[in-house]
Amino acid sequence: MSVVSLLGVNILNNPAKLTDKYELEITFECLEQLEKDLEWKLTYVGSATSTQYDQELDSLLVGPIPVGVNKFIFEADPPNTTNIPSNEVLGVTVVLLTCAYDGREFIRVGYYVNNEYETDELNAEPPAQPIMDKIRRNILADKPRVTRFAIKWDSEASAPAEFPPEQPEADLQADEEEYGAEELDEEEAEEEAAADDASKAVAGADGDADMAGTAEAAAAEEEEASDDGSVDLEDESEDELVEEVEGEGEGEAADGDDAMEVDEKPAAAGKQEVMAH
Repeated sequence: MSVVSLLGVNILNNPAKLTDKYELEITFECLEQLEKDLEWKLTYVGSATSTQYDQELDSLLVGPIPVGVNKFIFEADPPNTTNIPSNEVLGVTVVLLTCAYDGREFIRVGYYVNNEYETDELNAEPPAQPIMDKIRRNILADKPRVTRFAIKWDSEASAPAEFPPEQPEADLQADEEEYGAEELDEEEAEEEAAADDASKAVAGADGDADMAGTAEAAAAEEEEASDDGSVDLEDESEDELVEEVEGEGEGEAADGDDAMEVDEKPAAAGKQEVMAH
């Protein structure tokens, strides 16, 4: 928990000329007595591509800090325009308000700043060399970007942990309770599903081959049966023909039973495949 909390920043002169001073009314709260002062800084970002053009506009030490809500006015000089690239004077840039305690920064507030000429004519056709005293800045004060940092204040107890705390009980947890277990389960489930799909595809191909082989075998058996059952009617008597026909009927029934047993195998195999699916 931070000992000092920023409650608000009110930019008093906004919009203003690029060459005007910055005037900020800062309100913060202090929860306990501090031994040292707070250091406030205002920085102007001169270029979006390089930090070498950043300018520290001003810094201010505030203290001693009484416990409770505090308010003060922070005035900072405008940036030195000669240190800003001429092609980046106009357009959008950033100013940063920071505060540190004992050299440790604990809060940073960034504001977008739009620089443009005061007249529409100059904005429509800006001169090659910027006219600084005719450029107006407009700080987007209602959309700050606030970043907070945990720091050590006066006591060692307030220092943030340098390393994560030890958790010996974490080693006693089951694997499925560990961090990342859900992701591992999902990966294993996807691998199992892929393996099942591959095995089904192979089983389907084998089933088709078995059915094709069974059909060919059945056709061959029928062909043999038809060849064995064909007789020369001219060379046999009527009584012999009757006996042979009766015998053939019994043989055909037996062959039919065998054929049915053969046909049932692919059907049973196909049903098993669907049930497995």
